[in-house]
Amino acid sequence: MSELEGEVEGHVDGHGFVRRDDGGAPVYLSAQEMRAVLHRDRVRVRIVRHDRRGRPEGRVLDILERRRAPIIGRLLHEGGVWLVAPEDRRFGHDIIVPKNAIAGAAAGQVVAIELTEPPSLYSQPMGRVTEVLGEIDDPGMEIEIAVRKYEVPHRFSAEALAQAAALPDKLRAADRRHRIDLADVPLVTIDGEDARDFDDAVYCEPFKRGRGKSAFSGWRLVVAIADVSHYVKPGDALDAAAYERATSVYFPRRVIPMLPEKLSNGLCSLNPELDRAALVCDMLVAGDGSIDAYQFYPAVICSHARLTYTEVAAILANTRGPEAQARAALVPHLLHLHEAYRALLKERSRRGAVDFETTETRIVCDAQGRIEKIVPYQRTDAHRLIEEAMLAANECAAGFIETAGHPTLYRVHEGPTPERRATLQNYLRALGIGLHLSDEPTPAELQGIAEATKGRADVAQIHAMLLRSMQQAVYASGNVGHFGLAYKAYAHFTSPIRRYPDLLVHRVIKAILGERRYQLDAALVASLPPPRRLPKGGAKPARPASQELALWERAGVHCSANERRADEASRDVEAWLKCRFMREHLGEEYAGTVSAVTSFGLFVTLDALYVEGLVHITELGGEYYRFDEVQQALRGERSGVRYVVGTRLRVQVSRVDLDSRRIDFRLVRDERTPVAPSGTRGTRAPDAGEQLRELQAADRAVKKAARAGTAGRRAAAGAAQAVPGAKGGRRQRRSRR
Repeated sequence: MSELEGEVEGHVDGHGFVRRDDGGAPVYLSAQEMRAVLHRDRVRVRIVRHDRRGRPEGRVLDILERRRAPIIGRLLHEGGVWLVAPEDRRFGHDIIVPKNAIAGAAAGQVVAIELTEPPSLYSQPMGRVTEVLGEIDDPGMEIEIAVRKYEVPHRFSAEALAQAAALPDKLRAADRRHRIDLADVPLVTIDGEDARDFDDAVYCEPFKRGRGKSAFSGWRLVVAIADVSHYVKPGDALDAAAYERATSVYFPRRVIPMLPEKLSNGLCSLNPELDRAALVCDMLVAGDGSIDAYQFYPAVICSHARLTYTEVAAILANTRGPEAQARAALVPHLLHLHEAYRALLKERSRRGAVDFETTETRIVCDAQGRIEKIVPYQRTDAHRLIEEAMLAANECAAGFIETAGHPTLYRVHEGPTPERRATLQNYLRALGIGLHLSDEPTPAELQGIAEATKGRADVAQIHAMLLRSMQQAVYASGNVGHFGLAYKAYAHFTSPIRRYPDLLVHRVIKAILGERRYQLDAALVASLPPPRRLPKGGAKPARPASQELALWERAGVHCSANERRADEASRDVEAWLKCRFMREHLGEEYAGTVSAVTSFGLFVTLDALYVEGLVHITELGGEYYRFDEVQQALRGERSGVRYVVGTRLRVQVSRVDLDSRRIDFRLVRDERTPVAPSGTRGTRAPDAGEQLRELQAADRAVKKAARAGTAGRRAAAGAAQAVPGAKGGRRQRRSRR
């Protein structure tokens, strides 16, 4: 049998998986095999068998590396024994703490614990408390837990803070050298009401070259981006801190920034009426939306106004309204910007970039950091015109670097794999959608399907499947284009305050302008261990052609992994907040829509609250339901009733669990008219009682295999407050494509 290495990923039911370094299928570990290992340990395993579906099952041969990061959990005192129940239930073990190692913490408090003795086949792990975070109900506790749970760096080094403090508060005379003065150009920033860092400003004016009717006409579009690279130099403490974080992490009411506040909200933020250093992408947009010409140059700019999306949308909707009157001098430029946006939008459609219908939400918190309400995130033309301007600048940055033959980090996005293409084709065929996908689908094909299915009742389900067919975008040294945006080359240029790849792109562009070559800091890249495996969904990179490209590739994998980590931490916090929010709605009934279908039930999103929860399959009535993976549907064998994405239901909030971030609903009624079954019924299907007993028996078997007492102690810890969990969406500031 073959041997391999990988990282353990625990499961709340006691078993686990090994995520292989070679990217192959995960290897299943039974609860017995998990007794001596912990979530995130590195192990060597041997594949001992395969199940009926060909999935491998392994046996742990050796533990290569123990998890070193602190574990976060609740301190409990039971039967005279102190122990910590990890907040992340994938660890599968409670950790015993000697009385003299609790660091003064009280029972019920949230603590960070360091392992002193790992688990074995015959003993539980032991540890000591290294940090007392506070009470579980303290405001902001969910963020304190998340940054430690996901190992998000949240404290700057003393050297980085000292370096930031030594920077000037405003632009100096020396900072203006070799820069074009654009202070008189009425650039403006356009962001959300809650934005604090302003890294991009825009300006647009009509452009005409030549004479007569045949003269070229279009727009000059100026995108000015904060020149972070002017202050954060390779090899210094600020650069090391920024690379370690790789991205800012956005939570409701709080941001863990990539750079200290002195830069992110001050010196590098394009605040109004202040001169700032910027790197400018100056473009000529033709009437058909194509980029006729562009140039990059360092400049000094002065933002003439800090505008919000709401304000700009109001101005575009009514140029004689109060918002327009208050910004009268800027209205003509905003109208030109809107004209250029409409041209860019035509070009987007012409090249076939995908644009699926999705509903995003925004969490509104009260002064205590708890959810006050969840509202749909309304995207207006103000949002879209900024997005298109940033996309155009990013495309130009990638083209400029590629033409110069200089290595960089591209933002790459590949299309469907052959397996995903086949799955999508079968799904569309099952729905009776006769649109064929070629062997190598193009973005235009997927967008054509999206356009053709608009207006259908199941449009949300179809668009979700289209999204699922594509791979995740990653940072890579090799340019393979951006499938979703239908760009041949694409790089992130527009957010160097909050994304390290953008900072690298700025350095490369400035090096090309200075006719030199930027060398990635090998010591910095080597200072942090590379992720053992690619982020889920990322394409496996080709072997770099040189040592220099290998260094860039390693930096890209690091940035991609940290981006995924930031997303996971944000979703975890939003799920926690939704749990607290739903605690006040237990027993209440709501109308909702099925948002996902699985073999074990339906996920339903409530219309009024925009919160998602699970209707377990045992709540669907007195018959046996089969899961149709192709059509993503549950079908009752006796009645023929089908549940798919988009089905309207009325549900009751029945149970909530903070530990698993889960909300359970009970089906009150199906708001459709049931469909009578067609054809014969076949053999008798088990009734709901039989199905429930089968599930309970399987659940008992799994729990029996888990370590004795672990589940019971966690249940006791959570009994004091029954709180729900949910799948949280991440906070949307800008498109992260």
